[in-house]
This record gives sequence, C-alpha cells and structure tokens, in this order.
Amino acid sequence: MTEASESLKTTPLHSLHLELKGKMVPFAGYDMPVQYPLGILKEHQHTRAKAGLFDVSHMGQVRLTGDDPAAALESLVPGDIKGLARGRMRYTLFLNEQGGILDDLMVTNAGDHLFLVVNAARKDHDVAHMRERLKGKAEVELLDDLALMALQGPEAAAVLGRFIPEAATMKFMSYLPATFNGIPVIITRSGYTGEDGYEISCDKSDAQTIARALLAEDEVEAIGLGARDSLRLEAGLCLYGHDIDETTTPVEAGLEWALSKRRREEGGFPGYDVIKDQLANGTPRRRVGIQPEGRQPAREHTDICDTDGKKIGEVTSGGFGPTASAPVAMGYVDRAHAAVGTPVQLMVRGKPLAAKVAAMPFVPQRYYRG
Repeated sequence: MTEASESLKTTPLHSLHLELKGKMVPFAGYDMPVQYPLGILKEHQHTRAKAGLFDVSHMGQVRLTGDDPAAALESLVPGDIKGLARGRMRYTLFLNEQGGILDDLMVTNAGDHLFLVVNAARKDHDVAHMRERLKGKAEVELLDDLALMALQGPEAAAVLGRFIPEAATMKFMSYLPATFNGIPVIITRSGYTGEDGYEISCDKSDAQTIARALLAEDEVEAIGLGARDSLRLEAGLCLYGHDIDETTTPVEAGLEWALSKRRREEGGFPGYDVIKDQLANGTPRRRVGIQPEGRQPAREHTDICDTDGKKIGEVTSGGFGPTASAPVAMGYVDRAHAAVGTPVQLMVRGKPLAAKVAAMPFVPQRYYRG
C-alpha cells in the first residue's frame, strides 16, 4: 500500500512509515503500520531487549481547563484526580451509570491544566462526553495539532537521555516539559509494553524530525501495531474494545487498583453503587490470564469451557508470546473458575485444547522505579 485510503486518517509520521516500508492497515480510522520488514516477532524481541519507537499519534490528546478541572473530571472517573501532584500522572476510567467502562485513559496534572490521553477509537466519544457532562465546569480542547510517539524498552532511558538528560531520572508516571534538540516536547515516563519507556508529545510539524533522530540511534527500531499488541498482552494490559468495554466493570476486569481509596469511600462517580456492591460481594465473572498447553494459540472469541465441556467464558485477547515462548491469552470466566491454576479447556477449531488459569503478567513488568 503506497497511499492511505481516502476514508482513513493519517498521522504526521505517515510518509515515514511508507519510507520505512511499513505494512499499512486500517486501525481506529487511521492508516497505521502493523509491522515493518523486520517482522512482528523480531520487533517484539527488539523492544524487550533494546528500544522500540511506536507511532501513537492516533491517540487523543486533550487539555482540560477551568476553575477546578480535577474536581470536574472526578464526576466522570473513579480515580483520585484532586490528589494528583503537579507533574504526576494516573491511569483511570470513564464509567457509565452501570459501572461499565466507556474508555480508559491517562490523566496528568500539568499545573494550570489537566492533560489527558485517550484511546484513538474513543476520542471523539470521550470529547463529546466530557463537553456534555462538564459544561460550565471545565473547557475541553482536543489537541489535533500534536503528535505522540512511544519509546519503549530497557535502553529507552539511555537513548532519550542523550537528547534530554533529565529524562533519564524521571519517576515512573511523571511528566516533564523539555526540549529535544531545541524542539519543545512533553515527556511522560509511561507506556503500554510492560517495559520502561516514555511517551513524547510534540507539535505535529516536529514529529518526523524527532522520530528520525531517535531511529538514527543504534538501539532503536521502528515498531508496528502487531508487536505493540503482543507486548501489551504478555504484560497483562487491557485493550479497549476487546478486554474492557461498556459491558465490563473495573472490578470484573481486575482493575480495582485504579479505584482510589478516597473515591471508593466517597463515591461521586457514575456507577458507584454497582461498583461498591461488587467490591463488597464480588462479581459473577473475572478477567483472568489463560495459559494454553502446547504451542497452539487461542484467539479472541475462543470459548473457554470447564473440564466437562460446559462454557464458562470467552477469550478476549490471545496469541503467541515471543518472550514467554508460549501461547498466552486473557479473557473472562465465571467466578468459580477464576482461581490461578484452575484447569480449563479452550475450543479451538471445534476441538478442546487443555489450558489453565494463569497469573498475569506473563512476563515480568520492568517499569522504572528509581
């Protein structure tokens, strides 16, 4: 594919993807690289060993301003936003009145405003949701003039530190306005691979300059969506629209850690009564890791059955884990079968495949702790 379809949007790095011979596919309304000539397996392994550069400019970057944007946002999410220190960031969730997850997002206290990063496929929904629900309380600005890149892997700090020395000692889940070879950027120490790494926000006109400078470093390779998915799956991280959606609650999804203690006690967010009850009494189903026996992976929508063949759930993400050297999956099963070590069967092409409920992550997370 040499040009994006007229119906697909492109990111500021689109021509660079084509130059690098990226295999382009439609994703969340954008023409995006699923892989480069290196291939998904080697891209995955390179990120785990050195550093990978991902184009995530399709994500939504949003500025929230007003008299008290943190208090306003707390009316929509269960995270402690008012207690978020300046320069720090937090993972949280937009919820509906049933406690279902409308989207997951990152929120940063940038001092005079909140800086949000939301999922590509949900950004128009999220902006409309905030504008409707926060009218008169906060102003919502979608920052379409910005690009976003992720530099992930154990060598990411050494690489970025050559351009921005103070980035090397940033705390995990923190934010830093800086300059990259004289170009204004916003750096956060976070990511979606289970590895140490950063996300780099910049004006879209500067994106190619920064990307080319990073790719010129020996440790860095361009990484596509395919390896991004296998990396996050091994790390046990949810993908919106697959592992979490409007029909799943944070408690069912095993995301209780995103429900701040103060908010659990005070409430004041959509679905609070449902979530309070689930925290106290449990849920009928839970998101769990699944470890198939043998080498055959189980893909999304594969039925999960008990040892008698009765359906007890469904795989929501699955594939082969290159670092785990085995197939890995996650999905939802009924509570009675959610304990780690529980034997289950996966119905793959009509045949039962032996598996067991497994702990996540499938590979150790290596976030920087300082």
